[in-house]
Amino acid sequence: MKAEIKILDVALDISYCIESVMSPECGGIDVFIGTVRNKTKGKTVLRLEFEAYEKMAISEMQKIADHAFDRWPLHSVVVHHRTGVLNVGEVPVVIAVAAAHRDAAFEACRYIIDTLKQTVPIWKKEIFEDGEVWVAAHP
Repeated sequence: MKAEIKILDVALDISYCIESVMSPECGGIDVFIGTVRNKTKGKTVLRLEFEAYEKMAISEMQKIADHAFDRWPLHSVVVHHRTGVLNVGEVPVVIAVAAAHRDAAFEACRYIIDTLKQTVPIWKKEIFEDGEVWVAAHP
């Protein structure tokens, strides 16, 4: 069982994340790749800006991964999140989960992204043509 948790200010390497969890013991790898979309509630998004309380965010993401290991029979987990300015189409988060069986990988991956969005101190500002707004503000 291993978890790799990182917050980076450079483009995330999706292939690296997937390769990091691959193992002959695993028959299922589930990957969530979050991308910056071009519209939110009908408004055109120009870019997103992410900020994090890095030490606390890494600690919280590790707790989420640890809980996933406790709840499902997982082999490995990678959670990489980006900070800084991201344009439409860029990737702010990659989660890769490997397990012997697909059900555990699917369920754990969904749990990780859903819980990350609720509890990890990473803040997102959406920049529109006519203004900006902070969203997903966490503790």
